[in-house]
Amino acid sequence: MSARIFLLIFLLIPILCLQAESFRTIIEDSVEVNPVIQSTAAASLGINSSLLINLGGEKRFLRGIEIEVSAPQAWLSYRGILAMSVYNKLTPQTASGITDFEGNRIAFEPLPAKIQNVYQIPLHPSHGLRTTPYVTVASGVVQIDTFPVLFRLSPIAKGITDELEAMVFSITVRPILTDEGAVRVIIRYPPQLRGKPFTILIDDQLIENIGEPQFMKEGEHHLVILSEDYRNESRRFVVEKAKILDLPVELQDTTPLIICEAPQNAQIFLNNNPIPRNREPVAVEPGQHEVKFQIGDYTVTKTINVQRGKTYRISLDIDLSINEEE
Repeated sequence: MSARIFLLIFLLIPILCLQAESFRTIIEDSVEVNPVIQSTAAASLGINSSLLINLGGEKRFLRGIEIEVSAPQAWLSYRGILAMSVYNKLTPQTASGITDFEGNRIAFEPLPAKIQNVYQIPLHPSHGLRTTPYVTVASGVVQIDTFPVLFRLSPIAKGITDELEAMVFSITVRPILTDEGAVRVIIRYPPQLRGKPFTILIDDQLIENIGEPQFMKEGEHHLVILSEDYRNESRRFVVEKAKILDLPVELQDTTPLIICEAPQNAQIFLNNNPIPRNREPVAVEPGQHEVKFQIGDYTVTKTINVQRGKTYRISLDIDLSINEEE
């Protein structure tokens, strides 16, 4: 049978293999693909052995997995001898050594006489993967909940030589990532106001499941927190591809604050009461307040109208002006 006929069989596999099939294979190794740490796994297979591939981490960041098969130089002398197969919905799901399996065959293709062959298995409906002269994309989308999958190399022709029997193929498995990341908003409350209501908006969209990862495109985003019991908050943050950003936000109550700054030898009074020089915010009630700065005989007094949820920074600046006259 020619390579074209085998390719036709590969295209018909999604139709013909709707039911599980039984097969026996040698499990050489088991690897895990993790999109969060963007791991790359490697293993070695002989001509009649298999590799179990598991998924780890946040699987939503995956749009597919890539399997790269690197052959020894001697493989270039062979054609139409081996095929690669991929199975899912396996029973059992973990194994080692020679094992009898039951599973659905989701891909089948003769292994071309090339040193390097790359196969991609879509895991996301809008995966956007395309077959090229360098990459073959399996037809259909594999559901993530059907993992692990099994990648198998097996003979499809008689007359296996001793050289072919001894060949070892290097297998590299890596994640193909979506362009998404996530942010997890971590709220910290003032002890006296725990449980008061507030609203979170990210890019003007209401967030209801607070504390859970919010998935979004990589790049810059804007968070706003609105409340009658806490101060409003506004933050910009950057989401990276396939990463979850923990964004802590410490809510504050709406009591107005006044911060006074002045030269070291100045005395500061708030409503005729001296306040400490540590530049710590002073909590006040809404309404009018008088702030006085005094340096020796020099006094400056200001009256400010304080509103709830605001912070006021009041500074006394003393400058020296020199003008040259003719």
